Amino acid sequence: MALVTAIGLMSGTSMDGIDLAIMRTDGVSVIETGPSHFVAYDAAFRRRIEASLETAKSVVVRTDRPGGLAEIERDITLRHADAVKAFMNALPPEWREVDLIGFHGQTVLHRPHLGVTVQLGDGALLAGETGIPVIYDMRANDMAHGGQGAPLVPAYHAALARSLPAPHAGLFPVVFVNIGGISNVTYVPETGEPLAFDSGPGNALIDQWVDREGGIPYDAGGAIASEGGVVEQVVDRYLHKPFFRRPGPKSLDRNDFTLAEVEGLELADGARTLAAVSARAIAVSANQMPLAPKLWIICGGGRKNPHIVGDLSEIAQRSGAEVIVAEDAGLDGDATEAEAWAYLAVRSQKALPLTFPGTTGCREAVSGGVLASPFVEGHQSFTPASSD
Repeated sequence: MALVTAIGLMSGTSMDGIDLAIMRTDGVSVIETGPSHFVAYDAAFRRRIEASLETAKSVVVRTDRPGGLAEIERDITLRHADAVKAFMNALPPEWREVDLIGFHGQTVLHRPHLGVTVQLGDGALLAGETGIPVIYDMRANDMAHGGQGAPLVPAYHAALARSLPAPHAGLFPVVFVNIGGISNVTYVPETGEPLAFDSGPGNALIDQWVDREGGIPYDAGGAIASEGGVVEQVVDRYLHKPFFRRPGPKSLDRNDFTLAEVEGLELADGARTLAAVSARAIAVSANQMPLAPKLWIICGGGRKNPHIVGDLSEIAQRSGAEVIVAEDAGLDGDATEAEAWAYLAVRSQKALPLTFPGTTGCREAVSGGVLASPFVEGHQSFTPASSD
């Protein structure tokens, strides 16, 4: 299959900014990754996005944009466009011919039981601003086929798992863990399709806690948590919530877990306890996997929290498994999700499956996404990237 050069754009549940990554891929097994970059949102814009989460609760039809959501969607898209232009200007010459953009947008509502997921991001506007075809809205077709609409990264995780270098090549089952605002896991067997589901809170609760209690946007390097201790009763209260008893596939909205359980704790104890919740929620996910993992690979911002990684490592070692961060496997843990969106865009363009029954619960493996072409003679062209 022909190689396509694609930029992937991801703004995750942490709402801290835009991750950009570029790759060449055939959408199957050939993956050549290039440079990546991160553009932070300023504090005021991040607060606007956070405020939009409350507004989005009134959305019934996913295309509705009540109460200022249309305005912030435009602003989010224009920031992505500026980020793409700056990124491309800084690329080495051999990477500047870009064929496609995979655009995630900003999730502000995810209610799979109601068949509604909302990612703010105008693909047509982005295509017009950058002059590059954009594939976006990649979750909707999965939900139309009975899926949860998340997670979508597992297709990329499966490709990575089967191309790991020594000494980690062939250590199956491999579990990729992406720790963003919410954590999700991808179980990759030696043969067959992956299994995946959201495992629980990742960084979001920790970020919310230290921001509210300490006026600090996030716990850099787990420094705050290092001054505190784990309050086991609080961890138990979180892990006894119904979500953890539900079988996968399953997915979470950012608002499904709150700070109610840590009310009254000291700042450091709360941060350390919430890190333990994140780690143990990931570990508990192994109970829903066909075989015990031999290797856990940690991606996303949470891999920089030594308490999350350390707690998970301690638990995994009891079953003889190894926990490594993405860089230990030659991967870029900051860029993995953005790379995934580039990879998924190419799969969408080629009508290859993005999701599988074991990753989202869809009835059958399905592709998805909508293609927005750049302006042609003053008109915007929209074409489904794949048909049902």
